[in-house]
Amino acid sequence: MMTSARKIPMLIVLLAGAAAAPRAARATPEADAARADIQKTVGFVPGMFKLVPDLALPGAWQEMKGLHLNPATALPGKMKDLVALAVAAQIPCEYCIYAHTELAKLNGATDAEISEAVAMAALTRKWSTWLNGIQTDEGKFRSEIGQLVGNMKKMMAGGGGPPPKPTPVMDGTSALKQVEQSFGMTPDFLRRYPQEGLAGAWTEMRDLEMNPSTALPGKYKSLIGIAVSAQIPCKFCIIADTEFAKLEGATDREIGEAIAMSGLVRHWSTIVNGRQADKVAFKKDINRLVAGAKKHMAAAAAPAGKPTMATTAASK
Repeated sequence: MMTSARKIPMLIVLLAGAAAAPRAARATPEADAARADIQKTVGFVPGMFKLVPDLALPGAWQEMKGLHLNPATALPGKMKDLVALAVAAQIPCEYCIYAHTELAKLNGATDAEISEAVAMAALTRKWSTWLNGIQTDEGKFRSEIGQLVGNMKKMMAGGGGPPPKPTPVMDGTSALKQVEQSFGMTPDFLRRYPQEGLAGAWTEMRDLEMNPSTALPGKYKSLIGIAVSAQIPCKFCIIADTEFAKLEGATDREIGEAIAMSGLVRHWSTIVNGRQADKVAFKKDINRLVAGAKKHMAAAAAPAGKPTMATTAASK
């Protein structure tokens, strides 16, 4: 017969086991309200939201709606999606790449703008690898970026018409000479780059990042650089691209939104990949969302009282 002294420890073990047992997930009023708002906002509840715990859903949706889907932010919708695409491309996240490519197109992005956003992400990753790999001295790097930006400000203030068309560089020596002409100095990280690859590396940087005639304005290219570097993370690229973005006229609010969009992409990339979201179903949801948005945009743009193809189809 079990004594009372032995019954008490046994009872403690049983109670501890009961407390540790998982509880069945129950919908919360806040999560139900979030799902209702998602339904109202986009016309249905995409599957990705069903992968989020009820406790996290209200905040996650509120942030997405307030930042990404908000037309009143400092950054236009197209640029938010191009920033997001650039970040997604180098995670890489197939879900986010598909979603933000389609959403960027919905917001008017051209193939050239999409291509440049992805190329800027690639450029940022490449130079991040180099700067970190050679153990760049942060103090020296900050000083050189400050000097470079100061020189660029003087050049911009001096006017003097459009810059001369850059000439081809065939080797490392001619590349360094052109760097000196362009910046008024040669940063240490470029001097240390392998001579065999420097001509091509400099030419790509010059023709994409520094070129004022690209599809994307310089400010947005630098904001993409900040967004990508912030989540690598690469402190050197963050330092440089923040200064370059400000030089191009970016505000603190625009910089903050670009970084926040970067974090938002990493958040949702983690959710859909970690929960192994069905890729076919995910793409169908994005296609449905885009189709619905196009109908809404067409209806809003139509003259009052005049039916459109979208409204006619929606009424059937």
